[in-house]
Amino acid sequence: MYKIDFSNPSSIYFVGIGGISMSALAELLADAGFQVSGSDKARSAQTSALEAKGVTVFYGHRAENITDHIDCVIFTAAIHPDNPEYAAAHQRQIPCLTRGQLMGQIMEHYQIPIGISGTHGKTTTTSMVSEILLHAGTDPTLLVGGSLNAIGGNLRIGRSEYFVTEACEYTNSFLNFSPKIGVILNIEEDHMDFFKDLADIRSSFRKYAQLLPDDGCLIINSQIPNLEEITDGLRCAVVTFGPGKEADYHPAQISYDALARPSFILQGPDGAEHTLSLQVPGEHNVHNALAAAALGDRLNIPWEVISEALHSYTSTHRRFEHKGAVGGVTVIDDYAHHPTEIAATLNTAGKYPHRTLWCVFQPHTYTRTKAFLKEFAKALTLADKVVLADIFPARETDTLGVSSELLRQEVQALGTECYYFPTFDEIENFLLENCIKDDLLITMGAGDIQKIGESLLGN
Repeated sequence: MYKIDFSNPSSIYFVGIGGISMSALAELLADAGFQVSGSDKARSAQTSALEAKGVTVFYGHRAENITDHIDCVIFTAAIHPDNPEYAAAHQRQIPCLTRGQLMGQIMEHYQIPIGISGTHGKTTTTSMVSEILLHAGTDPTLLVGGSLNAIGGNLRIGRSEYFVTEACEYTNSFLNFSPKIGVILNIEEDHMDFFKDLADIRSSFRKYAQLLPDDGCLIINSQIPNLEEITDGLRCAVVTFGPGKEADYHPAQISYDALARPSFILQGPDGAEHTLSLQVPGEHNVHNALAAAALGDRLNIPWEVISEALHSYTSTHRRFEHKGAVGGVTVIDDYAHHPTEIAATLNTAGKYPHRTLWCVFQPHTYTRTKAFLKEFAKALTLADKVVLADIFPARETDTLGVSSELLRQEVQALGTECYYFPTFDEIENFLLENCIKDDLLITMGAGDIQKIGESLLGN
């Protein structure tokens, strides 16, 4: 594998430079003195920001963008061998690295690289950890999977030994990482277009845990079934968090305010108790906060700093994000795109003031929709009324015979009122006619479904 020489900055080209992770890595290398360029399908906020920092961005993937002066090409799982730039790089024998391989090499240059993994909750927990490190004055480098208000985006370049990033299991990308502290929030079925089954996914997380060095630490959810399969024989320290007293860090006396925001007593491994109060709603955020607090404690950050930081965290964009109100209808947007995430979000919404709970859901990828069709339907019944948009295909082209109409039938069969419309305009018109004062409307999914709420609000 090609090794980048960080002491001798070279020319790096990113295929798909506008992605939220790729744009952050490009900016990180540009800040380190590398000559950075890349391409994407269309202009975006990310590409415009990069251009403002002197990065050359081409719009459209073309073979002629790849020239001999480029020392290395970076690409993601979304890039296939028939991509003209990918093909040109190989034809010119220019070294190529995946996004995960580049991330791993970057992490090697920090004394305390932290990788936060799990099927759900990565962005929120990474954001909470970021808040803790910022409040502790550690000057960390942070790479978050969403826009975090505290840093005005998804990247903060610090000058200390701390580096924090999300660690995604898709295509085994995180197995290229070099963490000293690893977090595993949960392990469930997802990305079934890549993994064979749950056993395959668990094997991947086990390999991730084995990356941690002797002086490292794994912080892991005690509720993961057959936990010992993941943790037995690890060289590093193992710390657990979870709802039960068997976990090293666990909650007690959980209560919620009128907006479903929890407060609780965190009980630590030394028997000490610490009061935590969150500004983000839902029981799932209690668990995210436990993981973040355990990590902060492991880094010897004072509890008063951890408590203050977690209380100041006010969510990442598209994570139960309050968008506004129109005609007395509250509009929330959420990134949930897996049945477990949907259930967590809708359970949270159930504690939020409302007359009728509407969920406007956009399924994400045909593979995931087919694999979890009945699970999606069951989770969606936690809403009073459901409206479905067409499936957001992302990188996929084969429909696999699945559709939002098929999902509508499944939801309807479970007794929940459900509608399907093929266009956003039709959905907006339906909502305008049917939502009334004091209703709660959640747009949900990992595609572009947030545009519906923004349009209703006139944004």
